[in-house]
Amino acid sequence: MRDAASLFRMLADGTRLRLLRVLAQERFNVTELTRIIAVAQSGVSRHLSMLKDAGLVAEERDAGFVYYRLARDGGDVSPMVWSLLDSAFAAPADRQMREDDARLQDLLRHRRESFDTHGDPRRLVPGRSWAAWARALGHLLPPLDVADIGCGEGYLAVEMAAWARMVTAVDRSDDVLEQGKTLAARRHVANVEWKKGDLARLPLRENSIDLALLSQSLHHAGEPERAVADAVRVVRPGGRVLIMDLKEHQHSWVRARFGDRRLGFSEAELRALLTGAGLSDVKVSVGSGRSGDPFTVLIASGRKVASNAPRVPRQR
Repeated sequence: MRDAASLFRMLADGTRLRLLRVLAQERFNVTELTRIIAVAQSGVSRHLSMLKDAGLVAEERDAGFVYYRLARDGGDVSPMVWSLLDSAFAAPADRQMREDDARLQDLLRHRRESFDTHGDPRRLVPGRSWAAWARALGHLLPPLDVADIGCGEGYLAVEMAAWARMVTAVDRSDDVLEQGKTLAARRHVANVEWKKGDLARLPLRENSIDLALLSQSLHHAGEPERAVADAVRVVRPGGRVLIMDLKEHQHSWVRARFGDRRLGFSEAELRALLTGAGLSDVKVSVGSGRSGDPFTVLIASGRKVASNAPRVPRQR
C-alpha cells in the first residue's frame, strides 16, 4: 500500500504527467523535453529523475546522447497503471496539451529536416548537411544587394553574406541587432550592415536592393500590406521580394510567447499581398510541412517590374 500511495502521489503532478504523455509518443533527451513542455531544464531533469526512480521512465544512451522513454517493459509498474495512463493520454487534449503537441511536432519536423543524426546511427551519412546544400546554392547566384527585413539574431543575414555583395539587416530591436553584430564579428563577416527600423518604414532608399527577404517576420507586422509595399519600394526593377512565413494555424499561444500578431497566412493571402503590391511572376508554395505538423512554412515570391519604378531620363 505504501508503494501504491507513493506511485499515485508521483502521478498527481501535472508536469510529470505531461512528460509521460510526451514520452509515450517518442524518446527524447532533456533539451528536447525542455523545449516541448516549456519548463526550465533543471525542473525537467528533477522530474525525470523522480519518474526514473519510480520505474515509469527508463534512461538509455545512444551514440553519445542520453534519451528517456517510458519503461513499459521490464519494470515493476503494474500493467493496470499503464492502462490507466493510456486512457488518460487518449482523452481530448486541453489547451496546455495542445501546446505541448504543437511544440513536439515542430521538434520532430526539425529532426526530419535536419541532417543531424539525433543519436540514431541509422541516419549517419558522413558529410550530409542541409547547411552545406544551402551554401552550395549560393554559388549559383550572382552578387546581390540583399535586405533581411526582420532579421532577428542575424543568422540568415550572416549566411547570405557568403554570396551577397552586401546585406542590410533590419530589425526594430536593439538587443537582437547587437546579437547579430556579435555573430558577424565572430564569423569575420564584414559585408552586413545592421540598421534599426520598422517593417513598414524601412531605413533604405528606394530602388536600392536586389532581393528583399521577410523570413518569419511578416506575421509580426501590424499591417502586412504596408510591410510588403515598403519591401517593394526598396527593391530595384527586376529584383524580387521573397517571403517565408507560417501557414495559417490555430495555436494562439504563440502570441504571448513570441509576439506574433498574425496566426500565419493562407496561400491565397500571400499571393494577394504580393500581387496587390504590384509584383509579377508571383509564386506560392509549401516550403516545409507534412500531415500532422501544426506549423507549415509557406514560400512566396514576386518580381518587381520596370513599370513600377520611377522613370529615369536616358543619358545622351
